[in-house]
Amino acid sequence: MLIIILLISISLTIAIVFLVAFVWSMKSGQFDDTYGPSVRMLFEDKKKKNQTKL
Repeated sequence: MLIIILLISISLTIAIVFLVAFVWSMKSGQFDDTYGPSVRMLFEDKKKKNQTKL
């Protein structure tokens, strides 16, 4: 019974460490998209139709 409690506590500790590391990386901008804006300028915008009301 003691080993089950020990294993659960170790696994919870590891899970909390990974959760803290994930939250820290999200707040520090690790997952920001730096590739998208540089490629976006290569694609042409769709032309809008000129609609004039008389």
